[in-house]
Amino acid sequence: MNTARRGAIGARSDAGMVLRKWVFAASIVGIALAVEAMATDSAAAETFDCVMEPSLVVELGGPVPGLLASVLIRRGDKVARNQVVAKLNSKVEEATVKLLAEQANNSAEVDAQKARVDLAVSQAERARKLAERDITSKQKLEEAVSQMKVAERELALAEMRRRVAQLELERAETTLDQRAIRSPIDGIVTVRNLYGGEYLDQNGKVATIAQLDPLNVETYLPVAFFGRIKVGMDVKVIPDPPFEGSYGGTVSVVDRVFDAASGTFGVRINLPNSDLQLPAGQRCKAGFSDLSN
Repeated sequence: MNTARRGAIGARSDAGMVLRKWVFAASIVGIALAVEAMATDSAAAETFDCVMEPSLVVELGGPVPGLLASVLIRRGDKVARNQVVAKLNSKVEEATVKLLAEQANNSAEVDAQKARVDLAVSQAERARKLAERDITSKQKLEEAVSQMKVAERELALAEMRRRVAQLELERAETTLDQRAIRSPIDGIVTVRNLYGGEYLDQNGKVATIAQLDPLNVETYLPVAFFGRIKVGMDVKVIPDPPFEGSYGGTVSVVDRVFDAASGTFGVRINLPNSDLQLPAGQRCKAGFSDLSN
C-alpha cells in the first residue's frame, strides 16, 4: 500500500471518529431533552382540567302564594342576604296589623281594673279596722274582702287579654312579613321568572340567585392519585383566557365514590371570590403540589 492510499484511509478514519463523537454528543443531548420532556409531562400530570361553578344556586320562591305587587330585581343584579327582592299584595295583612296594634297598645282596660283594685283594697282595709273596733259587722268585712279578690281577678284577666292582643299582633306582623320575599344568600340574579301583577303559586319561582363567593371548582383526577388529595390542601387555580393569573384555593371535598367508566374521582376546591372578579361557568386548570409523595 502506497503512502497516498494510507493517508486517505487515515483521513477517513479520523472523519469517522469525529462523526461518532458528534453522534454520541447528539445522543446525550437527546437523552437530556427526553428527560426534560418527561419531567415536563410529570409536572403537567399534576395539572387537571376544571370548571368554576357557583357555590350555591337558589331558586327563590315565596313562603305563601299570592299576587305579586312588585318584583324589585332584574337579571344581573347583585343582591345581599335578607334583601327584599319581591313583595306580595298585603293590604289585608297591613290593616290587620294596624287593628291589633291599636288593641295591644291600649291600656285603658288594665288601668281601669287597677283603679278598681285600689278602691277594693282600700275598702277592705277600712272594713277590717272598723270590724276590729266592733263598729261594723264581720259580714261587711267579708263582703269587702270578697270584692277586693274579685277586682284582683278582673285585673289579672284584663292583663291577660292585653298580652293575648300583643301576641296576636306579633302573629299578624309575622304574617305581614311573609308577604315580603327576601334573598337567603349574597349573590347574583341569573334568572327572573315573574313580574309584578303575576300570581306566585305554592311551587312558583320568582328568580334564581347564584352565590359566587366562594366559587366551587370541580375537577376529576385519576384514581391513582386517591389518597394523596386531602381536604384543606392548597390548590392553584388558573382560569382559561381571557382571564390571567392564578388564584389560591383549598380542597373542600374529595369524593369516595369512583367513576368506574373513566377511572377518576371528583374533587371540589373552595375558591374565594370576594370581589366577584371571576365568573362561574369558566373553564380552568387546577394545579396540585406534592402529588409525587
